[in-house]
Amino acid sequence: MLSINPSDISVEKLQTYLQCAVAPRPIAFASTIDENGNPNLSPFSFFNMFSTQPPILIFSPARRVRNNTIKHTLQNVKATKEVVINTVNFEMVQQMSLSSTEYAKGVNEFEKAGFSMVSSEKVKPFRVGESPIQLECKVNNIIELGTEGGAGNLVICEVVKIHINEKYLDENGVINQHKLDLVARAGGNYYSRAKEGFFEIPKPLSTLGVGVDAIPLEYRNSKVLTGNDLGLLGNVEAIPLKEDVNKFAKEHAQFIGIDSLKKHTFVKSLLEKNDVVSAWKALLMK
Repeated sequence: MLSINPSDISVEKLQTYLQCAVAPRPIAFASTIDENGNPNLSPFSFFNMFSTQPPILIFSPARRVRNNTIKHTLQNVKATKEVVINTVNFEMVQQMSLSSTEYAKGVNEFEKAGFSMVSSEKVKPFRVGESPIQLECKVNNIIELGTEGGAGNLVICEVVKIHINEKYLDENGVINQHKLDLVARAGGNYYSRAKEGFFEIPKPLSTLGVGVDAIPLEYRNSKVLTGNDLGLLGNVEAIPLKEDVNKFAKEHAQFIGIDSLKKHTFVKSLLEKNDVVSAWKALLMK
C-alpha cells in the first residue's frame, strides 16, 4: 500500500489524490455579482448541504494552486454576501464546463456559456434558467482555511428561496432523481452521471473558449443542437479560418444550399463523433 504524508508531496499531487479519493462530489454552480452589478458564473465541487433548519449549504472556492490567487466568485461573495447555487444535470454539463474557463473579470460567463439569466426574487445575483433547481442564498459567513495556494474558503450560505423546474417532479410533487439526472465531479477530467456512472470532459482551463456567444444565432436557436452541443462548440480556442472553411465546403458540397434542418443535423453528427472543428466548418460554410 502506498502511504503518504501530505507534507512530503507537492500541493498539485496532493490535490489530485484527494480529488480522486473524495469523489464524486456535487457541483455548486455559483452565480454572483460584483459590487458594480456585473454577473459572474462558476462551478465548484467542494460543496454540500450541512443543515436543514436553518437550510445551510457550504461551498469552497479554493485559492489557485499555481499562483495563489483567488477567484472572482470569492471576491463577489465577500463584497455582496449573496449567491445563487444552481444544480447541474447532464443536459447542461458541457456548457457548465465551458463556464469554468478563467475569463477576465467583467466577462459574462452566462453569455459565453449560452445560459439564460433569470432574475432572482430575494437576492441580486441571477439564476441559471437551464438549471433544474436554483437556490437563492444569503452568505452568513466566510471562513478562510489558509493563505497558501490550494487553501479553501468556506462560504456558508443560507437558502432563502428554492426554485424547482416542475418537469423533474413526480405525481406526488417529489423530485424524481432519474429525471433530474444530476452530475458530479471526480478527479482529473472525470465526472459522474448519477444514473449511469463516469464520463470524461477535457478541462477548458488551459485556453479561453470562444464562447457560445460566438456561434451564429441560427445555431444558438437550433431545434437540433442541444445545450451540450453548443457548449462543445463554444469551447474551441479559435474559429476556423475562412480558407479552411472553404476547403471543407468543397469536400462536402452536397451540404451547401440544403435546408436548415439537414444542415443542423449534419453539424450534430460531427459533434457526436467529437469532431468539433469540422462541426464549426460545417456551420460556417455557405
